[in-house]
Amino acid sequence: MRCDTLWHNANLITLEDPSGGLGIIRDGVIAAHEGRIVHVGSAAGAPSLDAINRIDCAGRWISPGLIDCHTHLVYAGNRAGEFEQRLQGVSYAEIARAGGGIVSTVKATRGADDEALTKASLPRLDAMLAEGITTIEIKSGYGLSLADERKQLRVARQLATLRKVEVVPTFLGAHAVPPGHEAQAYINEVCAAMIPAIAAEGLAEAVDIFCENIAFSPAQAQQVFEAARRHGLAIKIHAEQLSNQHGAQLAAEHGALSADHIEFLDSAGVAAMQRAGTVAVLLPGAYYFTRETQLPPIQQLRDARVPIALATDCNPGTSPLTSPLLTMNMGATLFRLTVAECIAGFTREAARALGRGERLGTLSIGKDCDLAIWDVEAPADLVYRIGFNPLHTRVWRGQPA
Repeated sequence: MRCDTLWHNANLITLEDPSGGLGIIRDGVIAAHEGRIVHVGSAAGAPSLDAINRIDCAGRWISPGLIDCHTHLVYAGNRAGEFEQRLQGVSYAEIARAGGGIVSTVKATRGADDEALTKASLPRLDAMLAEGITTIEIKSGYGLSLADERKQLRVARQLATLRKVEVVPTFLGAHAVPPGHEAQAYINEVCAAMIPAIAAEGLAEAVDIFCENIAFSPAQAQQVFEAARRHGLAIKIHAEQLSNQHGAQLAAEHGALSADHIEFLDSAGVAAMQRAGTVAVLLPGAYYFTRETQLPPIQQLRDARVPIALATDCNPGTSPLTSPLLTMNMGATLFRLTVAECIAGFTREAARALGRGERLGTLSIGKDCDLAIWDVEAPADLVYRIGFNPLHTRVWRGQPA
């Protein structure tokens, strides 16, 4: 078999395990041709592989490239002052009602042009790539007008031309009510004008909404979902972060790819997600940063076999986090996820949350050859260590990146 590159003398974390484990292969090989995996397996059982490049991994571990399935990476401004307020006892909801929170980032983002937004966003992206990210979702939601939402999504797509990474853009126009607007009137604008324009221009793949008592109601979320479906866009939701609005259940009933945050998710929501195959995206960075105490219903999700993904939720107000590795550690320490769940959460399940499970997230023949090669003794090191980056090589579409 001819191939472009063969990685050998490696230990593989394939994530191809029917029981949900890591699918480990010791002394394994991976072969890639034209950016796709053409062989993966043990060295002992490998066919004859005629490779242009042969790379000896010296016993290192190879996983799929990491996938961050929930970020707000493109924004301007800084909210360190709100962090100080929260340390003094002011709640996230109180800050939002006083005109801070999302709205303060909206003002800064509206005031930045494409070049300034790109310059501000690249260091955050580079920090993630340095820890093995090969695919990243980037939401809009800090424009809250058609022109400014377009700008965020343009910049998100521009980042993919500046770095070797796949960017998945999501339209989050229904993130907050813009100053001077009424919620229902704004949702009508999102559905009648913004979603059609974003879809027609191919700027986003999915539509998201913040369904919460400080944001938008379930009825308004349903309106957004119906508009998204009419225009061929997938659905995601920020749900049950601060209270149980039954948003995750509603989103699942509309075939949502994922429901994210979900600390206050109830059993009916879990059941709806299970029926729909909706992925639970847990965001321990936001849980930690806002000092939340309500844990997501992890065991219920496990028992129902709802896929569990992890993500950084990189954003300026509640999760200024650019480290997937630290996020894995938080998932383990705060949510008591297993090592296998944490690694799967940033690979196999994150791919499902973005509708890319068919070509990303596992080391499998036919999938894109996106790899992270690690200088670790065992997979648990990726979750166990804090402030330690063992990435040796990031591979994107079969090429070192």
